[in-house]
Amino acid sequence: MVEFITNSEGETEALGVRLAEALAPGAVIAFTGGLGAGKTAFTRGLARGLGIADRVASPTFTIVNEYEGGRLPLFHFDMYRLGSSDELFDIGWEDYLARGGVCAVEWSENVAGALEEGAILVDICRGALDGQRIVSIEGVEL
Repeated sequence: MVEFITNSEGETEALGVRLAEALAPGAVIAFTGGLGAGKTAFTRGLARGLGIADRVASPTFTIVNEYEGGRLPLFHFDMYRLGSSDELFDIGWEDYLARGGVCAVEWSENVAGALEEGAILVDICRGALDGQRIVSIEGVEL
């Protein structure tokens, strides 16, 4: 596990860009962190690092947003409203995995049973200073 400290939303996004450069087709990023921690900001960086120009927004009410046009497609999931791994399979999780893109999963702890070993774990929490985040990344070399 590697830990980073970011001091702004822009720095959190830049860390997402850095991670995107290390990703291969089929990568799953399992995010944990409280409301407003910076998971969507990090995912905006992932999209930018993959070469996706679309505006990235939280998929809280749609459950998944799809972004194409980059080096790899990005599937951005928000599992906050899901109660179990079974619900993830109901929305076609296996189909997304088979498409060879990057699956970025916010609130991954709600569907932990569906995530295969090998997922990249990203935990984001607030730091001591306003705007500061502590980002822990496990499962990939940066």
